[in-house]
Amino acid sequence: MTAVPGPPELKLRPREDRRVRAGHLWIYSNEIDTLATPVKDLVAGEIVRVVSDRGRFLGYAGVNPHTLIAARILSRDPDRAPGAGWLKHRLNLALALRSRLYATGCYRLLFGESDGVPGLVADRFGDYLVLQAGTATMEAMKGQVMDAITAVVEPRGVLWRNDSGARDMEALDKYVEVATGEVPELVPVAEGALEFMAPLHAGQKTGWFFDQQDNRHRFARYPAARVLDVFCYTGAWGLGAASRGADATFVDSSAQALGWVEAEGRRLGLPTRTHHGNAFDVLRHLRDEGRSFDAVIVDPPAFIKRRKDYKQGLAAYQRINQLAMLLLDRDGWLVSCSCSHHLPLDDLLAALQRAARHISRSIQVLEVGGQSADHPVHPSIVETRYLKAVFCRVVPADA
Repeated sequence: MTAVPGPPELKLRPREDRRVRAGHLWIYSNEIDTLATPVKDLVAGEIVRVVSDRGRFLGYAGVNPHTLIAARILSRDPDRAPGAGWLKHRLNLALALRSRLYATGCYRLLFGESDGVPGLVADRFGDYLVLQAGTATMEAMKGQVMDAITAVVEPRGVLWRNDSGARDMEALDKYVEVATGEVPELVPVAEGALEFMAPLHAGQKTGWFFDQQDNRHRFARYPAARVLDVFCYTGAWGLGAASRGADATFVDSSAQALGWVEAEGRRLGLPTRTHHGNAFDVLRHLRDEGRSFDAVIVDPPAFIKRRKDYKQGLAAYQRINQLAMLLLDRDGWLVSCSCSHHLPLDDLLAALQRAARHISRSIQVLEVGGQSADHPVHPSIVETRYLKAVFCRVVPADA
């Protein structure tokens, strides 16, 4: 009988194994010994055995020789090569965490590296799952992913939302497809006392931003009669406030998103007021109209997607928060969020302070939230800690 060949070997250069041995999962292209490992012979998406320059086994990894992050560790157990069994194990571990934290059955089930499955995201909406494969390896393992999902979760329907920008770096095509069962355009997602409808097929990302659900719950402690939800998407911040009696106003550049907000308001019996347009322009217009609010939530998309965007992006965070402060009553709440992992918390706080001083305001930082517990942080990978939500009190400087 002919022996089945094992995975090809990827050998690291001398002293380039220290980061991996310390717990990191990424291997950069310049860390590979290209003489011992002809990178051009590796196939994007295949599994390799990673070894140190001395031949020490470091783990199994998914590889893409055409990207800066050339390999991502999937398993450190020499007896557990990545496959359907490995995926079932990872899923069961992830499910055990979420089922203890979230009784609703709505949460991020898999968060890539933080759950030991680099390149794979899974959001659960009760009986439905939305998956995203962001690496060539996870794209190649789609069949095994589906086998593991079916065995562990038994969903009624699974949707692949493989249309994220992360796929560009891996030279992967973008598409949206139903993998199994039927997945409605809108599915219920429970959050607190409300049940929203999430647009899975046409919405942003996977259809819902679970990473903010703990912060939205935290916001409930701040009383406000007039709330402005900026970059609102489907309006979860503002609709939550409206359910507590607030008069909520919503701002977004997407007419489709505002349509969802209005539809949700009608369905939930909550009044909504929407403004379509560039948030910077809309906030200036509201200021010119003399509008004011007790609370403003600023939850923009990442203004700093790459390091080279830092200076321009930081200035944008300062401008939008300054405009938000100008719309607050004399003693109001500002919730300032950033999902840019290239923006440290201290830099965001400094931008908020500069914005306040420029318009003769004083701010008190009351608490700082991060991403929800279903988005755990990998302590060795700073990129997995990306979300900041700063809860502030804003008053006149002479108060």
